[in-house]
Amino acid sequence: MSLEIKIPAVGESITSGLLSVWHKNDGDTVAAGEVLFTLETDKVSTEIAAENPGVLKIRVAAGSEVKIGDTVGTIEAGGAAVQTAKPPAAPAKEKPAPAAAKKTAAASAPVVPVVSEPVATSAISSAVAAANASLSTLSENTAPVAEGRSTRKKLSPLRRKIAQQLVMAQHTAAILTTFNECDMSAVMSLRASQQDSFVKKHGIKLGFMSFFIKATVTALKACPAINGRMDGDDFVQNHYFDIGVAVGTERGLVVPVVRDADQKSFADIERDLAAYAVKAREGKIKIEDLQGGVFTLSNGGIYGSLLSTPILNPPQSGILGMHKIQERPIAEKGQVVIRPMMYLALSYDHRVVDGKEAVTFLIRVKESIENPVRLMLDL
Repeated sequence: MSLEIKIPAVGESITSGLLSVWHKNDGDTVAAGEVLFTLETDKVSTEIAAENPGVLKIRVAAGSEVKIGDTVGTIEAGGAAVQTAKPPAAPAKEKPAPAAAKKTAAASAPVVPVVSEPVATSAISSAVAAANASLSTLSENTAPVAEGRSTRKKLSPLRRKIAQQLVMAQHTAAILTTFNECDMSAVMSLRASQQDSFVKKHGIKLGFMSFFIKATVTALKACPAINGRMDGDDFVQNHYFDIGVAVGTERGLVVPVVRDADQKSFADIERDLAAYAVKAREGKIKIEDLQGGVFTLSNGGIYGSLLSTPILNPPQSGILGMHKIQERPIAEKGQVVIRPMMYLALSYDHRVVDGKEAVTFLIRVKESIENPVRLMLDL
């Protein structure tokens, strides 16, 4: 009996994707639950597993554009297939090539830069670094093609979607960026003194990102226009605080959302970030993880960026750019002192946010970071 392998529905509004890589070869025996191929869409990457045991017959090559419902292969049920579902079954009928091929592909894959945080590694940045290094690459059918002194390769659906979103943001919003800086001494001192106790109690490290998420919530409450968006000729005011955290991966930028950040403790936020990091490492971030954010944080500092002007994540009205922590001489009470400083950049939609609100927002973030005890006590 032949069972068709169809492209499943992976989310609302998604009608097509890229069959980026087959994890099994044509003719391989597979067991129910084994991953067959990876489907790349304009939002997420999804691993599709076999529903039944049998012998795989591939109809559509890796690197092909496919639509939801398309048949990309079949599984031929039979004696050999049934045996593979049992633990150590018929080794003579098994083909060792897939595992070997997988190792070969991993060895020849392009090296992915490891993400590192400048001063201290947060829960999400370290795990995302591992995720970046473990992401699967496209098959030979979508490998770059040399054309003389240049190379041409096809953009993934996710990368094409990112490009469209960024261009749309530039064309539809009046984007303006304002800057400030904050002294990270107090946060760094607090983390150093309380890290062991925090880990002992909560089982997870206290990172920088939870401070900035909490500081952002405080600033959004002080400047509610930034926690809103344009919808045609209407302004929609949000009364909740679902904060997106931009994460760079080899396949492109994704922004998982920390829900109800105003109601969560520092430990709760760190757990959410760690859970998303695990999902990124395992390629299991879902569409619902990326939807509904009202504001975005982007930490270019983990790559060494000293200053940047982040682009809005539509339809949001604001995005906060965090940067590298760098020791710099500053004036303090008439004296020149050395402090670990970070530049902050707020890009905002000037259609709904005035300059005064934008500056006030950054000042509130700065005050919260420079006095984290008040932040943790919700003062």
